[in-house]
Amino acid sequence: RESDRFLDIVVAESKRMSALIDDLLAFSRIGRAELKWQPVHLETLIAQVQQELAGELTGRHLEWRLLPLPPVQGDPTLLRQVISNLLGNAVKFTRRRDPARIEIGCQPAPEADGLLCFYVRDNGEGFNPKYVDKLFRVFQRLHSTRDFEGTGIGLANVKRIITRHGGSVQATGTPGAGACFTFTLRPAQP
Repeated sequence: RESDRFLDIVVAESKRMSALIDDLLAFSRIGRAELKWQPVHLETLIAQVQQELAGELTGRHLEWRLLPLPPVQGDPTLLRQVISNLLGNAVKFTRRRDPARIEIGCQPAPEADGLLCFYVRDNGEGFNPKYVDKLFRVFQRLHSTRDFEGTGIGLANVKRIITRHGGSVQATGTPGAGACFTFTLRPAQP
């Protein structure tokens, strides 16, 4: 019936609006939260997020490649959100790949400022590089919500968190050939 279809639309849009409000509140809190500085092992955070994402991988062939990662200095709760957003996006945008590949690693930062440069690289949908500036803005999406769910706030959260840690975030991508997100952080204090 047509009335059932309309009701389904109202329910779906209500859920989407609720998720959007929750994400906006989280975005606002990130800017004000006091950072709890300590050594953080990103590999531990990655393992936790991989466990959370396991349900989304049922029936999929996804290859994880995790290279050794040095510990960093930061707030573990906020850095976990960075990992969750980046890995969640990589899983989401590799949905149509078989096999899907996600690689996480570290390399020296291009600048000689003592920062470490981490990356999350996938072979998913990618994006048109001319729109890279839109990626880290609130409500800016490069893919339709019909194709890929989300509120358009996750990468803005990533940028805000990394900036508060004194680092930077960048992205490169090619349509249909994947994306690579890089972010810099300070190494853990000895």
